[in-house]
Amino acid sequence: MEPREGVSKQDIREQIWDYMESQNLADFPRPVHHRIPNFKGASRAAEHFPRLQAFKMARTIKVNPDAPQKNARFFVLDNKKTLLVPTPRLRTGLFNKIIPPPGATKDVLRRCATSEGVRNYSAPVGLDSRVLVDLVVVGSVAVSEKGWRIGKGEGYADLEYAMMVSMGAVGPGTPVVTIVHDCQVVNIPETLLEDHDLTVDYILTPTRVITTGCERPKPTGITWSKISWEMLGKIPILRSLRCREEQAGKDVTLRDEPRHLLATPSIVRKPRGPPLPELGSGQVEDVPSSTVYVGNLPRDARVSELKTALGVLGAAPLRLTWQGPQRRAFLHYRDAASAQRALFCLQGFHLGANALKVARARQQRTSDLVGGRAEEPHPDHRPSVADP
Repeated sequence: MEPREGVSKQDIREQIWDYMESQNLADFPRPVHHRIPNFKGASRAAEHFPRLQAFKMARTIKVNPDAPQKNARFFVLDNKKTLLVPTPRLRTGLFNKIIPPPGATKDVLRRCATSEGVRNYSAPVGLDSRVLVDLVVVGSVAVSEKGWRIGKGEGYADLEYAMMVSMGAVGPGTPVVTIVHDCQVVNIPETLLEDHDLTVDYILTPTRVITTGCERPKPTGITWSKISWEMLGKIPILRSLRCREEQAGKDVTLRDEPRHLLATPSIVRKPRGPPLPELGSGQVEDVPSSTVYVGNLPRDARVSELKTALGVLGAAPLRLTWQGPQRRAFLHYRDAASAQRALFCLQGFHLGANALKVARARQQRTSDLVGGRAEEPHPDHRPSVADP
């Protein structure tokens, strides 16, 4: 099956999806449209994976969470290598490290390689983890023997790789593998490729292994001009990386960013109000400007969960004041600039199902902090301080 002349990426996707549906080439979930197809024979295609020299040499391997790569994830665990799996739609971080229970049997390892296992046997990997990824596995809707790749159109695989580059987790020589059905290997016009598109070095199908010899450079980092405000709002770790790159002096202007909202820390700084009165005046609690207030915590939240999430986002404070019964916490940073960066990175932060309230602590009205009345904390309810 070959694409028609003058087609777009979406035309090729639709052609592949329609063909796989008409020929009954996919397993659950169906229909395959708008998905990385879970094609019949995916397990057989993955059997080539541990035979690759790149696999044998790798110690840490990142594999996408889609169903057709389940067997690839199992082979990583079964060969006692470190498995990293991106979090779905990058909602809670970049990826999780899968940690099988001690003495895990092959059956348990297969369970760890499923989406349920990823939820139950994993730990988040933070921005400061200094992880090095030796091999990357991505899903594809279509791929060419030259290494050109087309995903399902949301750009997450390309973005994941670019984020790993920004973290220093991968480099130009890090090999990329994709596992697809034979019908997904088609000619793709090079004119459809853009600088942010990820190419692949190996294609595994049920019947063959293709070494692409692709020399087209892979993404060298995040192309911020391709990122929208909407995507930035959905991906907390992307905001953290943007904050870091902005501090390093890089141009982080977004695709749809108005000129009067150029990316500087001032975009989240609230206007100065009148001088702050003393606590007890019933208006504003005078807290150091290096402190960030976090409110609307889930009722059953634990301090360890909050600290883990902050670490994943690259916003870990020097210390943390926990007020769980009041469903709030205070994050204490080294200085006002560090607090401002954290405030920027934590906008839109969720813990569980709760959208958290995040703001400079000194700008929180006392009535907001104690549930509607201005009063000193009772001596029996002093906030607990926990080092992160």
